[in-house]
Amino acid sequence: MSDVLTLTEGRTGRIRLNRPRALHALNTDMCAAMLDALTAWRTDAAVEAVLIDHAEGRGFCAGGDIRMIAASGAGDGAEARAFFRVEYQLDHALFTYAKPVVAFMDGITMGGGVGIAMPAKFRVATENTKFAMPETGIGLFPDVGGGWYLSRLPGHLGEYIALTGARLDGADCLALGLATHYLPAEKLDRAKAEIAADPQAIAATLDALSESPGAAGILEHRADIDRLFAGDTLEEILAALAADPGLWAQEQLAILATKSPQACKVSLYLVRQGRHMPSFEDEMRQEFAVASRVVQRPDFAEGVRAVIVDKDNAPRWQPATPEGVTDHVIDQIFAPLPAEDEWAPA
Repeated sequence: MSDVLTLTEGRTGRIRLNRPRALHALNTDMCAAMLDALTAWRTDAAVEAVLIDHAEGRGFCAGGDIRMIAASGAGDGAEARAFFRVEYQLDHALFTYAKPVVAFMDGITMGGGVGIAMPAKFRVATENTKFAMPETGIGLFPDVGGGWYLSRLPGHLGEYIALTGARLDGADCLALGLATHYLPAEKLDRAKAEIAADPQAIAATLDALSESPGAAGILEHRADIDRLFAGDTLEEILAALAADPGLWAQEQLAILATKSPQACKVSLYLVRQGRHMPSFEDEMRQEFAVASRVVQRPDFAEGVRAVIVDKDNAPRWQPATPEGVTDHVIDQIFAPLPAEDEWAPA
């Protein structure tokens, strides 16, 4: 059975992630298959909309094939770069797709899962949604367009989510605009069937089936987030949190103490740069350059070892402190690639 199923149903193209043992994490072949399907459907008059979901298990998509990326990064990085290249081409194709795309974020939606959900015109959250960009915990950064999407959230929510890897539920996603609709999971099959029958009425279908998810917990901390994550530098943000006696601020400080200082500085810079990025294509070009370098730096291999392989959750970051991550290192990571190595849309 294929790791991704692409088929037509009614007047829609269906993309179903089908790798349940890996929580539908993306690999290079999956991204290529999805990209091929989107390309074919682009000029197919019988396909009026595209639906993306997962076939079974706790889906939606837990991210990318981290073990492969880490193994490649420990060597020449070529396989990792090949994955990022096609993954980002898929993300860009979805972002620029002329036909409406509906993503059903029913379950874990992290990393690469965010990358294929966020470009969709319609993004459906449920009571099962667990949305996060947790990359700083493994020495990576919120890629797949994270610099674009997070930078466009209100206030300093983008910095907060990027640095801490905060996990958001369906109510949070709806409140922040990360989801356009909230449906109980039991209504998803009905929604998909109605959309397949009448793709021109997607908005009306989802509006009719939507329910209120209740209060969004993240909004309780909105004022604290905007105040405490406003600092120009990571050091200033940490100092603000350290100076705040409140329990929530101290919890965030403890969370950040577990993250890679290099990854945090990269992520903060990415979000701040993203606010001024002229196009999504430019964003993906920059993220590809950053990803190409970060996966071959020590913190990524160490983060994957500590969190995913050995699971001792005791990473030894290099450098171990924010002060050790110099502006020069960040400039090197963000420098444009040579023209022949640059990322480009499919």
